[in-house]
Amino acid sequence: QEQLVESGGGLVQAGDSLKLSCAAPRRTFTGFAMGWFRQAPGKGRELVATISWSGLYTSYTDSVKGRFTISRDNDKYIVDLQMNNLKPEDTAVYYCASSRMREIALHRSLYVDWGQGTQVTVSS
Repeated sequence: QEQLVESGGGLVQAGDSLKLSCAAPRRTFTGFAMGWFRQAPGKGRELVATISWSGLYTSYTDSVKGRFTISRDNDKYIVDLQMNNLKPEDTAVYYCASSRMREIALHRSLYVDWGQGTQVTVSS
């Protein structure tokens, strides 16, 4: 299992923006949909956003639609999550993951490789 590495987390105030980045090994990135998950204290890990290998298709959980944007650079093996207008309920550890699907992957079970996570804390 190869490691993905997230960066960009931190402590911000409500209404602020953050950009998370995930650097992935070529073998786990090329040809596969990627996703960003999050896990808040005492809650399960939820899929926040996913992007197809081509980058043409994306999907977001309802609570972040219009605020978060997932993107990928297939030359640099990086997937980003731009988070705008952050809310306290966005506080969580955010994980990057690689699926084995070419198009968007909507279920956690489809993701094989994971990062260690990066903490995002939004104060009110």
